[in-house]
Amino acid sequence: MDIVLEVFETFIGDRIYAGLLPLKQTQHTWSPLDLLSPLPNATWASMEEQAIQNYKWEPASQFFSVEPSQYAYMSRLPRDSAWRQAISLYFITWIFGLVIYFTVAGLSYIFVFDKSTMNHPKFLKNQVRKEIRQTMESIPIMAFLTVPFFLAEVRGYSKIYDTLPASSPFYLGGWWTFLQLTCRRIYMIHLGLHLPSIYKHLHKPHHKWVLPSPFASHAFHPVDGWAQSIPYHVFPFLLPLQKFAYIALFAFIQIWTVLIHDGEFYADNPIINGAACHAVHHLEFLGNYGQFTTLFDRLGGTYRKPGSEMYVKARGKKDN
Repeated sequence: MDIVLEVFETFIGDRIYAGLLPLKQTQHTWSPLDLLSPLPNATWASMEEQAIQNYKWEPASQFFSVEPSQYAYMSRLPRDSAWRQAISLYFITWIFGLVIYFTVAGLSYIFVFDKSTMNHPKFLKNQVRKEIRQTMESIPIMAFLTVPFFLAEVRGYSKIYDTLPASSPFYLGGWWTFLQLTCRRIYMIHLGLHLPSIYKHLHKPHHKWVLPSPFASHAFHPVDGWAQSIPYHVFPFLLPLQKFAYIALFAFIQIWTVLIHDGEFYADNPIINGAACHAVHHLEFLGNYGQFTTLFDRLGGTYRKPGSEMYVKARGKKDN
């Protein structure tokens, strides 16, 4: 996330922090952010010089970087402040989470989702609006709970790397290992969320959508959605992963979450846990707890094979 943070700070954050917490005392009015960085008793020139000396820009990656403007040195809360990083990461996770959600779910709803589903008795009145509202309420809280992982990663506590170390062949399998290990852990967490004592408090809101639209993809109780994301965030603290791969996988996960809620059952594959498998999960409330594959459902005895009529209907629509 340090690459994303660098881009955000360069084009958005530097100007905001320079305006809210400027070095120049004569043009400053008090704000609550002063509690994070009290105004020093010094001249503008000395403060600017000290800020430039204290903060040294280092590119987040040798493959891609954006050099900061003078605004990066014009705030009392420097870029390398943990407080500033946490605040920026929160808004990045919240705002860009919504951007990805509305972009991918919106395109899926317009071009993929079968609108005739909305005529089914189990499709709730104003369901799409309710799905969006629940998502809008949950994402800010999920973002808040996720920030500690991103902050620790940005501050160098993870095993995320920029260039490929030649000393460890394990690094070459980062993508595949990530998908397999996270899928296993998500299976276990999802299964646990269906325990009666937990289900009624956390997971039940997501199962309101018996016939989900793409906008149901992120319509969780915030703790439910966050809990199922934990394996993704813990992985780079346990095993190495290239930082661009981490960003790409994070984006892929958001897209995949929409795809398994789009109601189009083209992936008639015994391995892939596609939309049909997940539709069975929503209809029966049990089985098919995996994220990407059916492997762990098969090993755990919780696999529910979608009926062939689901794929026949999908192929018929495709032919038309």
